[in-house]
Amino acid sequence: MSATSTTLAGLGAEDRLPAGTGSRGMGLGQSIATAFEAIGGNKVRALLTMLGIIIGVGAVIVVIALGQGSSASVQQRLAGLGTNVLTISPGSTGFGGFRAGAGSQNTLTEADASAISSQISGIAGVSPVISGNVQVVAGNQNWSTRVSAVYPSYQTIENWQPSAGSLLTGQDEQSQANVVVLGQTVVDNLYGNGSAGSGSPSAAIGQTIRINNVPFQVEGVLTSKGGQTDQDDFVLVPFTTGKIRLFNRTYVNQIVAQVTDASQMTAVQNQITSLMRLQHRLTVPTNDFNVRNNNTIVQSAQSVSQTMTLLLTGVAAVSLIVGGIGIMNIMLVSVTERTREIGIRIAIGARMRDVMRQFLIEAITLSALGGLIGVAVGVVATMVLSRLAGWSTLIAPTSMVLSFGFAALVGIFFGWYPARKASQLNPIEALRYE
Repeated sequence: MSATSTTLAGLGAEDRLPAGTGSRGMGLGQSIATAFEAIGGNKVRALLTMLGIIIGVGAVIVVIALGQGSSASVQQRLAGLGTNVLTISPGSTGFGGFRAGAGSQNTLTEADASAISSQISGIAGVSPVISGNVQVVAGNQNWSTRVSAVYPSYQTIENWQPSAGSLLTGQDEQSQANVVVLGQTVVDNLYGNGSAGSGSPSAAIGQTIRINNVPFQVEGVLTSKGGQTDQDDFVLVPFTTGKIRLFNRTYVNQIVAQVTDASQMTAVQNQITSLMRLQHRLTVPTNDFNVRNNNTIVQSAQSVSQTMTLLLTGVAAVSLIVGGIGIMNIMLVSVTERTREIGIRIAIGARMRDVMRQFLIEAITLSALGGLIGVAVGVVATMVLSRLAGWSTLIAPTSMVLSFGFAALVGIFFGWYPARKASQLNPIEALRYE
């Protein structure tokens, strides 16, 4: 009898192989079943091994959900700026070595807005804006808010929609009508209890309010845009009405212009700058006005949001790498502990690829189970953060699929070396291993 046969004859019950292990090795189904059996044999160690994967997958899902929710929230708030909008504001004044802030000069007029509208090509709409903080009174209620005198085109430029009633019209401007359009916050404080959404928009329509003791009829209420900085706390009146009856001045606070084509924003901005210099007869290099491209603000905010999401996702992905290293270490320990079993398997006819596949399946199973648990943990953690902290979140199915797929790849990558090491064991030395 050979040494190998003698050794095999002396095997105890603890050395017995799974049913179905023969000279042709085990099938894929049997390998998967054996992998679960091996993992179930030491549940605590398996759970600790999967912990890195669970934390990594959960963290990736939470970070991506927070990033996408934050991006959606930023996009919603920036929608209030309108699209393809250029804002012209006054420059700053100087006294000796002292310079006041931007907008401290009164250099813009309605004539500037008319010149932009008539002389600059590619403009979809232009509106001068005169604004100021005033006390608005309705019955026995009053509220301090910002009143802006604007052209009807301003509402389209800033992407405002009515939730009740109608917007300001060209007829209102021509007739210098005493009509107003209210933001939702003003409605809440004049016709509700002050809390968000408490004032009924339809209840305000047709009512009379007083601004600086001048009566105005409510013509419409605008759909709320919300945001951390209240975008709904204002009143709009026809430009000529506000200029004459409320503010009594000729200069304007700003001019807004909407460009037809986003690709022409820079060209139109340069044209407006040149025209304004001619309008103001400037001979010095310094301008007494500023032209701001709102698209640049939107793009910058989106870029920052995307960069932060990628950065945090990369940090979270490190946990997956750490988890993969943990799987590799445990699989190497498992190979050492099961050296005798591997020797028996090879001695009775198992091929190298059979042994390699067995340990690789165990590593993939560990990472896949960790990935599934991590997905569940990530979804629950995202919901808890959204509810308790009030953060904007958006769970995307793609983030769950990608994080789970990455976890499986981690199992393959870090499980390959232990599996290869197991398959290359010398059967004689393995059988003698105690």
